Amino acid sequence: MEYRPLGRTGVQVSKLCLGTMMFGAWGNTDHDDSVRIIHRALDAGVNFVDTADVYSEGESEEIVGMALAGGRRDEVVLATKFWGSMGDGPNRGGASRRWIFEEVEHSLRRLGTDWIDLYQLHRPVPGTDIDETLGALTDLVQQGKVRYIGSSSFSGAEIVEAQWTARERNLQRFRTEQPPYSLLVRGIEVDVLPVAQRHGMGILTYSPLAGGWLSGRWSADATPTSPARKRLAARFDMSLAENQRKLEAVQALGEVAEDAGLSLIELAIAFVVNHPAVTSAIIGPRTMEQLDSQLPAADVTLSPEQLDRIDEIVRPGVNLNVADTSYGDQVLTPGLRRR
Repeated sequence: MEYRPLGRTGVQVSKLCLGTMMFGAWGNTDHDDSVRIIHRALDAGVNFVDTADVYSEGESEEIVGMALAGGRRDEVVLATKFWGSMGDGPNRGGASRRWIFEEVEHSLRRLGTDWIDLYQLHRPVPGTDIDETLGALTDLVQQGKVRYIGSSSFSGAEIVEAQWTARERNLQRFRTEQPPYSLLVRGIEVDVLPVAQRHGMGILTYSPLAGGWLSGRWSADATPTSPARKRLAARFDMSLAENQRKLEAVQALGEVAEDAGLSLIELAIAFVVNHPAVTSAIIGPRTMEQLDSQLPAADVTLSPEQLDRIDEIVRPGVNLNVADTSYGDQVLTPGLRRR
């Protein structure tokens, strides 16, 4: 397993990061099996684990805590996130100082640890001043509860604003960004990746398999079945022209993989970690079989010719379906649009 610098923190992390969204009620409900999957990833050299408070309403963090108990905590760079709603009431989520101070304690308890290596704001919150959020996170770093802080699904402009605010207010700055990136979702190549590079940020990308599109799970007559995919119908409804274009691209990319002697899964993950701005790609297996199909991608290097073929199928900087973009929608809600 190759290890890379996490931005300019001095920390080294594996090029594959184990995402744990599918452990718990959202995916694998067998805690013991989930723990075995985590241990298998660690044994394969993965030292970077990413979770979030909202995943299965805290259950994922609890499973990660179980897996790291008994002496494995020190070998792991542990990342989690806050922002999503964690119960009824108007203040049970978001990016306010009030919520951050409360929720970090819950995450520490669920994870069974005294510190979080990377504490990330899960989504931008336009109605909350970024200096409010950075001020609270700075205090957590000073208290030793958090080592570094990061953002997730920030646009290039939001990254710059947060970096500027941290400098002007003498606050801790976001050291990492976590955006979506895959063969089908390449929009971050336009601004997010180069902006993050200029600010010395580490990039841990999520959804390298594009929500299952690049794992061979989707066909022309496929329909969303899981609650998560039903909520994201625009990304999975095969009657939409955008998704038909994705399906055509997947078929063409499958030929690239076959010619290279790779599975489409290996090609997809290798493509992400081949980008010089990407530190680590988050893989999110639900089963041991899925993990074993993804780990070999760490040893794959794509040639310039293979990358050129990929660019011909999906142009650099393009998202084939705008619904796959996880940032920007918050500023286009009806109440904020000028109409």
